[in-house]
Amino acid sequence: MLASSILLAALLQGLKLPAAFMLGPLAAGVLLQMAGGSVKVPPPLTAAAQMVIGCLIAQAINPTILASLARQWPVFCVVVGLAVAASMLIGWSMSRLRIIAGNTAVWGMLPGAATVMMVMAEAYGADFRLVAFMQYLRVVLVAAAASLVALLFVQGGGGRFATGFFPPMALADLLATTAIALAGGGLGRLLRIPAGMLLGPLALGALFNVLGWVRIELPPIALIISYALIGWNTGLRFTPQILAAAARALLPSVGATVLLMAFCGFLAWLLVIFLHVDPLTAYLATSPGGVDAAAIIAASTHVDTPFVMALQTVRLIIVLVIGPSVARWVADTLGRPVSEAGPVDPD
Repeated sequence: MLASSILLAALLQGLKLPAAFMLGPLAAGVLLQMAGGSVKVPPPLTAAAQMVIGCLIAQAINPTILASLARQWPVFCVVVGLAVAASMLIGWSMSRLRIIAGNTAVWGMLPGAATVMMVMAEAYGADFRLVAFMQYLRVVLVAAAASLVALLFVQGGGGRFATGFFPPMALADLLATTAIALAGGGLGRLLRIPAGMLLGPLALGALFNVLGWVRIELPPIALIISYALIGWNTGLRFTPQILAAAARALLPSVGATVLLMAFCGFLAWLLVIFLHVDPLTAYLATSPGGVDAAAIIAASTHVDTPFVMALQTVRLIIVLVIGPSVARWVADTLGRPVSEAGPVDPD
């Protein structure tokens, strides 16, 4: 897997595709699983990669950007609300038309943290294997599409490493960044925040960066390794069991994902027209993929990363808040027993 990851990443990097160091390992992981291989990424390594990505996003946040975001919060709520509503409508339609039974389609289409959606879906009676397939299929399709869109708007994707893979760095700043990553990740885990290993370091690093207390330093080699770990963590999710369970739902899942991506592209176009956001920033901000994948692609191109991550984070929070209620509502509209819609309160 390591050899194929290096080969594919080098190929994509040679094609100037943004996030090549994530997409190459992602493709290698999928191919390995389809070939019957068995490799697991240790959870601590995945957590470390998410902490690095959190610090990467925090590096781009400053007081001027925060002021701009504070003025635009109504726009964020409207855009996120429309995207979530579209995903719910598509999922509901798939269930209503019996394309996918029960509330599984709704959980599969909700654009939140894929792992969190799987856990919550299982708790509420959905087929978590099919939910996993739909979630990770969307992450892969969105990441690939976003990279291709980025290629249309920027010349070259690996510009971030133009200064080399081992540039000189201040040791004090590097140690401070490491401390922020560990503390933020520990805080996110302690508070049980969804995607907390990424959002914890992001919040803590952004705070220190805005106050001017720390200058965040991230070695390029650490970023590349983190990109690869995130890619493997996604690609290796496509296990033979999940693929077998999702065989009949492949075409409907792809079609539904493309439809959702098209609607989010329309929202991006509205941001470009009415708010004069640059096209690539708008597309990445509204794309219904994973938070970490969006962060990596944004960091690999010249876009407004804080704007992208603000929209992505707001969407994640809204989905986590309303997800269970929506799934139960869908089950009720389909005439299914309450016991299948979620846990029943004995009172």
